[in-house]
Amino acid sequence: MVLAVEEEARYLPPELPVLLTGMGKVNAASAVAAVLAAGPRPALVLNLGTAGALRPGWGGIHEVATVLQHDLDTALLRTLTGQTYGAPLPLAAEGAVLATGDTFVADDAARDRLAQRADLVDMEGYAIAWAASQAGVPCRLVKQVSDQAGEGAARTWRESVDDCARDLADWAGRHLA
Repeated sequence: MVLAVEEEARYLPPELPVLLTGMGKVNAASAVAAVLAAGPRPALVLNLGTAGALRPGWGGIHEVATVLQHDLDTALLRTLTGQTYGAPLPLAAEGAVLATGDTFVADDAARDRLAQRADLVDMEGYAIAWAASQAGVPCRLVKQVSDQAGEGAARTWRESVDDCARDLADWAGRHLA
């Protein structure tokens, strides 16, 4: 089980194997890749964590169907190189679309632009899914909405992360038992 920070993992049962990556795509990708390279490989990489809602009324826990990078200009890179870098990754038949980037979305205009392509936003999901795919290991991303992305989101995340950690632990207890 992969989570970014201790605050999100606080209520998980101690017997569950947990990898804390730190925040951001580089931390997440390097931590997951290192564990997968060291072996033995798990049957599944499961990422639990918090995410900001990009659309009004979104709350609760969502499994991610597709994850994309919102801070990588894939169209420009394709024009320059003729190759696709950072293409969206399909993970499940149905569920939310998650946008991952190293920028904490605390601006309403940025949130509105992202909402045209995604439902949720985080800082690690794409990197975790990418590292798992490179190792040939299936991956699931399960996100608890912690805040409405945009102005004030950082304050709201700090206020809600403890409740989110409880909800994620409850989800794990129901789905991993």
